[in-house]
Amino acid sequence: MESQLSHHVEGAVATVVIRHPAKRNAMTASMWRALPPLLEAFARDPGVRALVLTGEGGTFCAGADISTLQGSPQEAQGLAVAAEEALAAFPRPTLAAVRGHCVGGGAQLAAACDLRLAEESALFGVTPARLGIVYPASSTRRLVSLVGPATAKYLLFTAELIDAGRALRTGLLDEVLPDGELDKRVAELTRVLVARSQLTQGAAKEFAEGRTDRDAHWARQAQGNPDTAEGVAAFLERRRPRFTWSAAGPENVTTSG
Repeated sequence: MESQLSHHVEGAVATVVIRHPAKRNAMTASMWRALPPLLEAFARDPGVRALVLTGEGGTFCAGADISTLQGSPQEAQGLAVAAEEALAAFPRPTLAAVRGHCVGGGAQLAAACDLRLAEESALFGVTPARLGIVYPASSTRRLVSLVGPATAKYLLFTAELIDAGRALRTGLLDEVLPDGELDKRVAELTRVLVARSQLTQGAAKEFAEGRTDRDAHWARQAQGNPDTAEGVAAFLERRRPRFTWSAAGPENVTTSG
């Protein structure tokens, strides 16, 4: 089967599936290049309110397919960092749904998502020390922000795999599900995400990432925003809110190719 990123949209949720079964869903150079423009397209679609990244079959992503990465290691690493940063900057909630191995570039992508759910049999590893590669500074800082410096050093120094239980305890995961129950939980959680205010989610995402250059932007967006009035009215009327404000549009999209 051809290596590719397949995708579909259902119920306001875009799903991107990493497919390269011959190499346990390792990312090829063309797949790394394809991810940023795909995310850009979804970011500009007002019908997409959340995004799920997952792997085909029983594994998430075993890293980079070294055989397809021509040129210097730095060039190959640049492709991975560009894809990671595009995913981190996606303006709506992102969720990694992990089965099996989530290693190397796969862990890099999962860490760039806002939320990470995994089956209890999943395994995680950050493995540049096996190849003699300097892990990117931005990726290292993102890993440290999730798991703390001690666990980040353990993962980077040893290149050993950890199980889902340890990943949950250290903050790399948000939830661990019994094998076979991941899809159900992902569907439940994304239904919650798409029902909530994009105004709140968009601002919280950027503030949590430490951005201080968008304070004025979000102050403008909040001024008289219809989501606020709808949220208060729904609370007083004891009904579910119907939020309509969309983060789509050139001013709000922060992804880059």
